[in-house]
This record gives sequence, C-alpha cells and structure tokens, in this order.
Amino acid sequence: MQFTKDAMPGIVDGSVTVTFRNWKKAQARPGGRHRIWGQLIEVDDVRAVAASDITDADARRAGATSAAAVLERLGGATVAPIWRIDFHHVGPDDRIALRSTPAMSDDERADIRRRLDRMDASSRAGVWTAKTLRLIDTYPGMVSTALARQLGHDRPAFKINVRKLKELGLTESLEVGYRLSPLGEAFIHRSVGD
Repeated sequence: MQFTKDAMPGIVDGSVTVTFRNWKKAQARPGGRHRIWGQLIEVDDVRAVAASDITDADARRAGATSAAAVLERLGGATVAPIWRIDFHHVGPDDRIALRSTPAMSDDERADIRRRLDRMDASSRAGVWTAKTLRLIDTYPGMVSTALARQLGHDRPAFKINVRKLKELGLTESLEVGYRLSPLGEAFIHRSVGD
C-alpha cells in the first residue's frame, strides 16, 4: 500500500488508522505488514464497503476532512468496490536497523548467500542477484530503466528483484535509483564472486 508523505505524521501518532482504496480486488489482508516512508504498519481489517457507508468520522480517521473528500479522491461515489482497510502503526521500518549494520557473522553471511542462491535458482531469468548488486554498487543513483537495460531486463521485473534485495537489507532506494546499504557493501565486498 502506498501513502503520500503528508499522511505519515498522522499514521505515526495514531490519528490516521483507516484508508479507503478502489481496488478491483483486495490487495491487503489482515495481519499483513507494509513498509511506507520508513515506517511499518499492520493491517487489522479489510472489507468492501458502499460509498454511503463512509462517514465523516471514518474520513477523519483516514486523514481527510469529510466522506465527500474521500470519495472525490477515489474518483466519485460510483466507484465500486471500495475497500476499507483498518491498520495500526507498528514502528520504524525493520529493514533500517538491518541494513545499517555493516558487521556480520560468518553464519549471517552464509544465510544471506543461501537466500540469494535460492532467488537465483527460482528465477526464470537465471542468476541475477550478484549481477544486480554489482551494478548498483558501480552505479549508485542511476535510474532503474538504465540499470535494467544493462542487465537485459524490463524495468518492472528489475524493480521487483531490487525489492527482494531490499527485503534482505542489502539495498536502499534513493530519490533516483538505488545504492547498497552498509550491510550490502559489507556483503558484496566480501562475498560476491566467492
């Protein structure tokens, strides 16, 4: 789930605990966790609602001024289905602490290597993890389209792969492109090509 940055203070202080989406089908589930703007939220409830079910009180819990403002953001009262997602703030994105730690034990290094090997083995594109890490290390901040082209991948597939590396704490997103995290740098300079 994506939120605008201006919603984050309300999410963090607990005044924003609901969002409404006009998805064709539910794209969140109770218990699911989502990382947004350096924070982590957990979904409590997901259900389809009618436009008439959205109250002004619900809208305020979604960070809007009124039910009419919520419906306008969704494209009007005729949008169907409308999904109501109740959530709570868990805390800072758990990957931040992970990726900020450049030191790793041999067991942690081996665990990352096993996970990368599994990603490579299950990929239809073949071995990609080491190539992607090297490319990001060589060209930090380069636009994803150019990085993807260098690997012969399309941009959406490349971005999905980089997200997998980010989940391991190895990369960080920049305004444009990516860079290796301290953990990623420690791993690649000690491991890639072993």
